[in-house]
Amino acid sequence: MIDEQGVISIIQNDPWMIEILKSVKSLNLPDWWICAGFVRSKIWDHLHYFSERTPIPDIDVIYFDPTSIDELEEKKLERKLESLMPDIPWSVKNEARMHIRNNMPPYTSSEDAILKFPETATALGVKVDEFNNVILTAPWGISDVIQFEVRPTPFFTETEERMKLYEERVAKKNWKDTWNKIIVYSICAL
Repeated sequence: MIDEQGVISIIQNDPWMIEILKSVKSLNLPDWWICAGFVRSKIWDHLHYFSERTPIPDIDVIYFDPTSIDELEEKKLERKLESLMPDIPWSVKNEARMHIRNNMPPYTSSEDAILKFPETATALGVKVDEFNNVILTAPWGISDVIQFEVRPTPFFTETEERMKLYEERVAKKNWKDTWNKIIVYSICAL
């Protein structure tokens, strides 16, 4: 097993990931992170001893800027990133507006948004500091992701609507087909 420093090390030693992180850093976004599958998939690939990277549908870049919540700004940022790395499937979201789309109370920061992601194993984010050192945020810790356990975050267990969204999401993602050690917990089993 690996700890948080181990997660940082496997990302720090991945030139592709570092290039992506540096590209996002170059935009100077407030409170930015690359999150979700970018981090989770790297950990699961590493722990499954995969020699090839598992393709991910997009690179989730989040930031928090309450002064400009126009979705068009996010699209402009995606185009800037595409000009830097055109082969990357960029997805940029300002978490200062995403609560509206997600029908949730307003987030207070990007880390607050990550805290409220559907699964603990996906509630992860990374960025690089001014020295290009990898910084990890894991509001629910990393034990679930390194133990291959997919369960809802406490925020998602608070309402039936969110519980249903969690169940639908994990069924659609079907992560076990890619990473056979994964254990997906249904809400009923918790």
